[in-house]
Amino acid sequence: MSDAYRAAGVDTEAAAKAVALIGDLAATTRRREVAEAVGGFAGLFEIGGGRLLAAATDGVGTKLEIARATGRLDTVGVDLVAMCADDVVCTGAEPLFFLDYLAVGRVVPERIATIVEGIARGCRVAGCALLGGETAEHPGVMAEDAFDLAGFCVGVLEEAGRLGPERVRPGDALIGLPSSGLHANGFSLVRQVFAGDDLDQIRPELGRSLADELLEPCRIYAGDVLRLSRERLVKSAAHVTGGGILENVPRALPSGLGARIGRDAWQEPPIFDLIRRRADLTADDLFGTFNMGIGMVLVVERDLVGRVLEEIDDAVAIGDVVDGAGVRIV
Repeated sequence: MSDAYRAAGVDTEAAAKAVALIGDLAATTRRREVAEAVGGFAGLFEIGGGRLLAAATDGVGTKLEIARATGRLDTVGVDLVAMCADDVVCTGAEPLFFLDYLAVGRVVPERIATIVEGIARGCRVAGCALLGGETAEHPGVMAEDAFDLAGFCVGVLEEAGRLGPERVRPGDALIGLPSSGLHANGFSLVRQVFAGDDLDQIRPELGRSLADELLEPCRIYAGDVLRLSRERLVKSAAHVTGGGILENVPRALPSGLGARIGRDAWQEPPIFDLIRRRADLTADDLFGTFNMGIGMVLVVERDLVGRVLEEIDDAVAIGDVVDGAGVRIV
């Protein structure tokens, strides 16, 4: 775990322990159709005929505080869809539908409509229907302008097209799909780093304001990953969210195998170097918290790398699958 992230108040080790405890509880509810235990990018449920449902749930985290502080509420809905739909597609599933939960201190119809417009925009990009949702007003519990977002996405896949670690072998290649910036992770640390800064001030190293940079919506990879999966070009996939490169890439690999990643293989967006300098972060801090400019990692056969790079213009070969667990940044 990143020491800097822990100092910012986020304990990912405690979160991992909580997931383990939750997994034990979930096991007591297990039905024979359950095909994926708690802890994967998405849960899988067999529905017969060689088909499975994939489901994932998530939120936007404390990035919402930046949106609230600036009054810019039109992009965080996109983030919400990305966090869920891109987990679902890591299984090879096509996202089908999405539902949201919005909690507010006070219902202001125009604000709610702006937030949900972002969710609808994200759903259109991900190719899934916004099937419904819930808005809850919490007076006396939340500040009037406070809000929180959560959602879940359900997709479907054929068993024959299922992606996952069991398909990965040593020597397979790692392909990175660039991020649009920070996405929606590490914001407890980011907010600490930039506390007191003028978010509207133009930063020369960024070429725009901090508000523009920090609220840049997540890139949604569902369409690209699904297309590659249907063409049998992908073995496994890792959506780089909480825990950064170091914790998410191993989730796409089998036990005993790890990743060797070349840091010079892609150009890191300047926001990461700005955070590094402001907070005096180590490489482990950075790669254990942020995506560092790579929002999705695909595992592919070595001889298919060229085809994948042709399919997605900005994809980049970033490393290899190697013997030995863990991620090595070289």
